[in-house]
Amino acid sequence: MKIGNKSFDTAEHTYIMGILNVTPDSFSDGGKWNTPDEALGRAEQMVKDGADIVDIGGESTRPGHEQITEEEEIQRVVPVIEAVKARIDVPVSVDTYKSRVAEAALKAGADLINDIWGLKYDSRMAALIAETGAACCLMHNKEKAEYEEFYQDMLRETEACVKIAREAGIPDNKIILDPGIGFGKTYEMNLETLHYMERFHTFGYPMLLGTSRKSVIGLTLNLPADQREEGTLVTTVMAVMKKYAFVRVHDIKANKRAIQMAEAILRTGTEESFSR
Repeated sequence: MKIGNKSFDTAEHTYIMGILNVTPDSFSDGGKWNTPDEALGRAEQMVKDGADIVDIGGESTRPGHEQITEEEEIQRVVPVIEAVKARIDVPVSVDTYKSRVAEAALKAGADLINDIWGLKYDSRMAALIAETGAACCLMHNKEKAEYEEFYQDMLRETEACVKIAREAGIPDNKIILDPGIGFGKTYEMNLETLHYMERFHTFGYPMLLGTSRKSVIGLTLNLPADQREEGTLVTTVMAVMKKYAFVRVHDIKANKRAIQMAEAILRTGTEESFSR
């Protein structure tokens, strides 16, 4: 697929979407990159370390977050998008579920809209993405972790997001799906989603995994957010093994190395050569 002016071989490689939060209250890096200069410096380092896409977020979506106005979110992300696009040749994603913010971000040069509500929150979002030709990432999410049959319900709900996209005219080669680790799921459901994440390939779209420093890792290892790198790396290697096209992470260099090592192992040798 093509995002911005870059082509991605989503069938053969796992790419890195680097997280750049320009928020005061994100769960692990809030307040670090709040000015355009700080954010630009961070984006430059991320790309140097191996990020393929920079994902800019202006509102924390951690559990219990406080929603901000569209105007405030626009004021946070637009100057950063403009600065990054002016200085770095890298596709820019914007983490928003509000069409007004998305519209301002796309006008500023963003290439992809990363919607944590999978086009279900704002009825204008799908048409906007279709009209502008942007790519989109549609995440599974719901307000409460209540299901009749967890995995089947999750797949059906994801299918509904895809239907919204296609009916609005978003082409298949502009759609990425995300199973939504940490959103609308209990701890046990998050682990189950990771265990069976290859089931999302049934839709035929590139998949993105976003687990970086999340509570499912913290609860499993009993570690605070700033000590969850190893747990994140395990999920990144699993994403490579299960043919996910993207991972969304904070620690770029370590995850890049993990992907390189996992891919080298997977592409080396055959069953026939081993049997000899």
